[in-house]
Amino acid sequence: MRRQKNELTPFEKSRKVIYLERRGRPERRLPFSAVFFWILGVCCILYCAGVAVIGFGTYFFLVWGGLGAGALLVGTFLADRERVRRLPGWLRGAAVTVFLAGVILFCAVEGLIFSQYHAKPQPGADYMIILGAQWKMSGPSEVLRRRLDRALEYLRENPDTIVIVSGGQGSNEPVSEAAGMRQYLVDAGISDERILTEDRSTNTAENLAFSGRLLDASGDRVVIVTNNFHMFRALKIAEKQGYKNTEGLAASAVAGLVPNNLLREFLGVVKDFVMGNL
Repeated sequence: MRRQKNELTPFEKSRKVIYLERRGRPERRLPFSAVFFWILGVCCILYCAGVAVIGFGTYFFLVWGGLGAGALLVGTFLADRERVRRLPGWLRGAAVTVFLAGVILFCAVEGLIFSQYHAKPQPGADYMIILGAQWKMSGPSEVLRRRLDRALEYLRENPDTIVIVSGGQGSNEPVSEAAGMRQYLVDAGISDERILTEDRSTNTAENLAFSGRLLDASGDRVVIVTNNFHMFRALKIAEKQGYKNTEGLAASAVAGLVPNNLLREFLGVVKDFVMGNL
């Protein structure tokens, strides 16, 4: 029997839910998280290749390749919505928490690094310590050359400042970094009598510890010369070792290598913090 237009539907029946079947092609929009990690992965791999072409002197740039590959794998996993949904809720929450904690830690450390990015000392220091970096067959690496040239500016303006060149000889270096730096300064017009040599150190903590034996760390005014991205860690290590009156003189860095330098320095700060050097 045909229902009249004004006939009411019983309440019990009105609560029934009708599901309509979706017609046409299924929705294939990719999750934003998957796209984000894919883009991040490609950028990291391209940057790794770019640093390799430029030539940085170390193999740290390969970390970018590893990060890129990892990001591509994460993106591929996140692209499958059903696979992600099958994960236990606690595991998804833990993964998001770890990721966000890592981002927050990275940003906090980078903020500390940038706090000394433009360090500049007052004139009249008693001593200057130039921290070593790679010395190539052709001379100082670009990182070290920038430190030396920045140091020369201060030394010429402050003729009473004694300079300590600090750095040992690596397996891929023709001479110790200290010996190369000493000759570079002499060739630039700095008197040999103003230069002290520390040629046994292999890292920043040793640079400052061994150089500290050539001066009075608790009384002398000391200027530490290194690149801008490395300055925060160098000053904090010096403070930890008992230097009481230190200032930084920041040299510039190669623009295209800034991301590589900042990532490497982030790991260096975390490592020295864990080892008790900071």
